[in-house]
Amino acid sequence: IAGYISQWGEEETPLVRKLAGISKYLSAAVGIIAVIIFAAGVVQGRPYFEMFLTSVSLAVAAIPEGLPAVVTIVLALGVQRMAKRNAIIRRLPAVETLGGTNIICSDKTGTLTQNKMTVKEVYAGGKLIPADEKEKAVPDEETLMQIMVLCNDSKVSSAGNGALKVMGDPTETALIYYAHSRGYKKDEMEKRMERRGEIPFESERKLMSTVNSTGKGLRILTKGAVDMLLDRCSHILEGGQAKEFTEERRAEVLEANGQMAKKALRVLALAYRDLDEMPLELESRECEKDLVFTGLVGMIDPPREEAKEAVRICEEAGIRPIMITGDHRDTAEAIARELGIMTREDQIITGSELDKIPDEEFEKRVSDYSVYARVSPVHKVKIVKAWKNKGMVVAMTGDGVNDAPALKAADIGIGMGITGTDVAKGVSDMILADDNFATIVAAVEEGRKVYSNIKKTVQFLLSANMCEVVTLFVATMFNGKILSPVHILWINLVTDTFPALAFSFERAEKDIMKQKPGKDKDSFFARGVGAGIIYQGLLQGALVLGTYYLARRLYPGQDLLASTIAFMTLGLIQLAHSFNVRSLKNSVFRLGFLTNPQLIAGVAVSVLLQVSVVGLPFLNRIFEVARLNLWQWLMVLAASLLIIPLVELAKFIHRKFF
Repeated sequence: IAGYISQWGEEETPLVRKLAGISKYLSAAVGIIAVIIFAAGVVQGRPYFEMFLTSVSLAVAAIPEGLPAVVTIVLALGVQRMAKRNAIIRRLPAVETLGGTNIICSDKTGTLTQNKMTVKEVYAGGKLIPADEKEKAVPDEETLMQIMVLCNDSKVSSAGNGALKVMGDPTETALIYYAHSRGYKKDEMEKRMERRGEIPFESERKLMSTVNSTGKGLRILTKGAVDMLLDRCSHILEGGQAKEFTEERRAEVLEANGQMAKKALRVLALAYRDLDEMPLELESRECEKDLVFTGLVGMIDPPREEAKEAVRICEEAGIRPIMITGDHRDTAEAIARELGIMTREDQIITGSELDKIPDEEFEKRVSDYSVYARVSPVHKVKIVKAWKNKGMVVAMTGDGVNDAPALKAADIGIGMGITGTDVAKGVSDMILADDNFATIVAAVEEGRKVYSNIKKTVQFLLSANMCEVVTLFVATMFNGKILSPVHILWINLVTDTFPALAFSFERAEKDIMKQKPGKDKDSFFARGVGAGIIYQGLLQGALVLGTYYLARRLYPGQDLLASTIAFMTLGLIQLAHSFNVRSLKNSVFRLGFLTNPQLIAGVAVSVLLQVSVVGLPFLNRIFEVARLNLWQWLMVLAASLLIIPLVELAKFIHRKFF
């Protein structure tokens, strides 16, 4: 397992890949535009050094230097919010990856169910006996209880009020509680039948055995999965006698197993074999054979009340929940139907059936199955790879050491905080403090919010930067000097700092869990983000250029004044536009202007800084700007605020017709 994990390596998250793609294309585009502007200025006879500074300033302005810091802050805030909802993030980029999750592969026991096992039925001597009928005799009860109590690693103590307290695996503790209710106490039985050896449970063979002394000799006590144990039984206990385990008796046992499984009971088989002497080596192959079948015990692990609602939210959000369990097919189907994970019989497959399907064929058919029963951890890796090869972002839960490869292979490995081993937690990207499926869905919601806020930040920064590029490019092409390098750098500093950071605190939109997630390979600019950047950047650029040329007509010969008006408009229009970007499609008036106080504060500080350049005399000289009168300020304000209704109109058209 350690070798497999080390070979798998660290995969880049979808966010890292997409941001790397943005950097590559943006760098190339900005480089080309900078060269064109430099060449155009030189052809027009402008000084080389001036055009060099302008080109470099434009390149600096066009690259959103604040984006890495903003993304980190958005992710960090997401980690804090998730921790409050019992989802502990171990790797920062995992926050965003959760938001793009398409598939959630979940264990059944403890995650979709309550992990509170209770014995409901016992099958022995050809009879099904309800557990709550304590006065009813159980055939061969003494032997049954020996297996339940002694082939069991639970620890028993007394609570403060004298009540029984059992610590251990929920399945094993349920057996102890049931045996205690029938008058069989673990500490007393252990004194009479001391444990001499053990073959621990393994997920591959699905069995556990102990060797205990009986006073007359030794006895192997075995419990485990029905199908695995029956194959190792040659006799059946009836009336205290070991008789041949005929096909007729085997069919009766399987029928009883099916009846219990259809009631959503988890069924364990119990068996034993007497020995004359201690085996030289405690190996499954030598010890767990020629066993005497003793009975079945059926336990209920009811579904979590919140799991059904979480599954419904998943379906609504375009996320497919997959149940993976080691339990019997009928048990898995009963729970899956109750939770709404499966609706048809052909949506379930067992591990043995999965082994018969080649990997390439399974990749084509993986979407046919919603429930996997009687599977081993090896199958989990196969399931993860099949979904990932279809371009899906996969989350996988696990708690055991053998689950580690699947957790490592998944885009999001989710370890169990309560029942999980240190190995499983160590390779996980996220740990559930409450082992609850509903917590995964809550974490996905937070992840979507994080991803949405990152997209809003990118759209704001790139559309603002595009506005600067368009303004400078068009002005240069028409032999105009609209902005100096210091103007460009100042606006980049003012607009890329406080407003961009404020998007970290943006609330999730109400329909965020009704939106379908994209595929892993989808571009960052998909779903209208790229189109929004382009048209919003062009609109802002057009308004700035329009204001500049209007000022030149209104104030002929006052180029410094026209340039100052354009400079102020360029800064304030981007700040006004920050309110547009709070939702990619919904109206800002529906969101409310005051629902993000951090954005209000950020814009207010940025406006103050921008206006101070013109308002403070000593800054006038540094930035080479003119003082503006009331009417000129109104012109700047009108042009800046006009971006809001224009984008609102575009959003309305998009909602109405697309």
